[in-house]
Amino acid sequence: MDVRLLLISLLLGLSRAQLDGNECTKASAQSCGECIQAGEKCGWCIDKDFLKQGEQKSTRCDEIEALIKKGCSEASIENPRGTVSVNKNQSLTDRTKDGVKLKPDQITQIQPQKLTLNLRSGEAQTFNLIFKRAEDYPIDLYYLMDLSYSMKDDLENVKNLGTDLMAEMQKITSDFRIGFGSFVEKTVMPYISTTPAKLLNPCTSDQNCTSPFSYKNVLSLTSQGSQFNNLVSKQQISGNLDSPEGGFDAIMQVAVCPNQIGWRNVTRLLVFSTDAGFHFAGDGKLGGIVLPNDGKCHLQDNMYTMSHYYDYPSIAHLVQKLSENNIQTIFAVTEEFQPVYQELKNLIPKSAVGTLSSDSGNVIKLIIDAYNSLSSEIILENSRLPEGVSISYISHCKNGVSDKGENGRKCSNISIGDQVMFEVAIMAKGCPSNGKSETIKIKPQGFTEEVEIVLNFICECACHKEGIPNSPVCHFGNGTLECGACRCNEGRIGRVCECSKDEVRTDDLDANCRMDNGTDICNNNGDCVCGACECKKRDNPEERYSGKFCECDNFNCDRSNNKLCGGHGRCECRKCICEANYTGSACDCSLDTSTCLASNKQICNGRGTCECGTCKCTDLKFQGPTCEICPTCPGVCTEHKDCVQCQAFGTGEKKDTCKEQCNKFILVKKKKKEELPQPNDQPYINHCKERDANDCWFFFTYATKNDSTVEVHVAEELECPSGPDIIPIVAGVVAGIVLIGLALLLIWKLLMIIHDRREFAKFEKEKMNARWDAQQNPIYKSPINKFQNPSYGNNGITL
Repeated sequence: MDVRLLLISLLLGLSRAQLDGNECTKASAQSCGECIQAGEKCGWCIDKDFLKQGEQKSTRCDEIEALIKKGCSEASIENPRGTVSVNKNQSLTDRTKDGVKLKPDQITQIQPQKLTLNLRSGEAQTFNLIFKRAEDYPIDLYYLMDLSYSMKDDLENVKNLGTDLMAEMQKITSDFRIGFGSFVEKTVMPYISTTPAKLLNPCTSDQNCTSPFSYKNVLSLTSQGSQFNNLVSKQQISGNLDSPEGGFDAIMQVAVCPNQIGWRNVTRLLVFSTDAGFHFAGDGKLGGIVLPNDGKCHLQDNMYTMSHYYDYPSIAHLVQKLSENNIQTIFAVTEEFQPVYQELKNLIPKSAVGTLSSDSGNVIKLIIDAYNSLSSEIILENSRLPEGVSISYISHCKNGVSDKGENGRKCSNISIGDQVMFEVAIMAKGCPSNGKSETIKIKPQGFTEEVEIVLNFICECACHKEGIPNSPVCHFGNGTLECGACRCNEGRIGRVCECSKDEVRTDDLDANCRMDNGTDICNNNGDCVCGACECKKRDNPEERYSGKFCECDNFNCDRSNNKLCGGHGRCECRKCICEANYTGSACDCSLDTSTCLASNKQICNGRGTCECGTCKCTDLKFQGPTCEICPTCPGVCTEHKDCVQCQAFGTGEKKDTCKEQCNKFILVKKKKKEELPQPNDQPYINHCKERDANDCWFFFTYATKNDSTVEVHVAEELECPSGPDIIPIVAGVVAGIVLIGLALLLIWKLLMIIHDRREFAKFEKEKMNARWDAQQNPIYKSPINKFQNPSYGNNGITL
């Protein structure tokens, strides 16, 4: 949307959604089936008389509210909705059943088991799946071990694994089976040495090793732990040349050979034990093997016989087969290869990695911990979805924890007996090309139980079945009358299939689409189809062209306050059809006079007329919304003062002409002003207070009643001012003079004190700063004379 269009939308009060149109009108549906596939909000009007002249067949398709506004009744709108029905809903297994041990196929952990969904395009159908982890659920465990030379000490510890692991697993389930298989490497160069001696004993001469092999099923799943110990104790170490092993070949055969391995439809665990890495797809080229692994079972006499023919499987291929066969993998590897197998675990759903000690001494604890980790997490997965179908999950796990998106598929920390719920929503966008039903499945990863969901697609309306083929309504049988409209036969077009595609544009037909023999076809607001105008659609679905020549529209009428028809009418063929109590070209003139009532309940105060809900004052002295304001008029009180005074008291300027000039109101006398009517008694009343010639106040009220009569209530008691009291005035004046004199004396005294203190302080300061110098008095003569005898030792004689 550009800036200009956005500004126009703001001015017209249109939302962006209106400007962009909706998915229903954009679809330009020509049938009810096409309409309901456009979106979940779309409906189709089957009313035969719904379309106006010039409107296209696709106008029947719109949102439900829009169709109702256009005049289609709810009963005439086709709007099929999707449904969910449960076909199989066995109850979840509650611990044990009457103390009897249950078979695997008698245990139910997920509910319901089968549903049928009728999907409407764009409408999601939601249902709940409940999972409850059952107690004493059977377990099959297959131990797949690397028997290359580096695993020699590990084999010694695994020989007693059967009975020990059986004892531990009995604490979890009473129905436990265990099997054993081993692998080394492909039996071609450069993975093994093909010299005759090395083929017999790939180890050094002082070691007794068995011939190399790819994969061997030593023991199918059994409940006899002692049998496991016996067979495993007879196994011998083998050897190969490179470090990575051929374990992927072995995993593939374990997954795709359920009959040979003995898998049941129970919890399936595969323990993969090694101290090395693995080869994968593409590595077979080193031995000249280029054919991709076919993912099929190739066990003969419990030995994999096609290792030299097929390449190693890819990781994605393994993931697919493990998931299809509900096998949960436990990688028991040494610490050195932990990072490698951790990355592999992230690619394989429902798998775990445990650190194997150098001699496999901790394998039982590793298996128990890994099983508890895997079984405590529930992850839902679904089969491949049909084109256009989407699925979403919301999980409701323990302690009120909920999540959605990818995390909505799983719940963690699930103990035996815990129950969790998943909210599943499935939505289709459109119909499949074949229109047939589809089936999908949802199951918890690592479990054999699954939920089967049959998807039926709503591609046509119910009225489609009631269609009349070759109906005469559709131009002599050139179409099927279906859902109120003609669905034309191949090669025919038009509202009633009246035209052949070869006749769509000819000059003779175009002449029928010109108004008043003009030059514009359909007034440039439509297309001429089969000699009739089909009006164009507007971006705003609420706006439309109509008429035989598309000369009408419902959006080019007069506006008021930026609203079409003032918001009080509808636009039909560029003219406003006003609602009741409104008139005018833009329906902006209200016929309601309540807005013109003055405070005295008169329309425009009796001094004007009410036009379009607004007062037009005829008396030029009055103004305001109800002609009650008169800036140059005296007040009501002043205007009637003299008449009230002459009638009530016989005084005033009109006392001599009172009867002739003051007979326009009814006078009612009251004793005191408190007895006069109050506003609560008569809402439209004026309270007046006026002064007479003797400076006395008199009080009255002035009110105009509904019958236009004026009523005046006057209080006979006057309020006259009393004469002044001389003594208090004189005493007050004298007291005031005395007080003023005292105040002046006090002020003078205060000023003198301040002045004296300043002078004294100045004197003290000058005294301290004075300096006195000792000098000889010029008129002073000392009484002592001093004479010196010149002949006597220069000593002077003092007299």
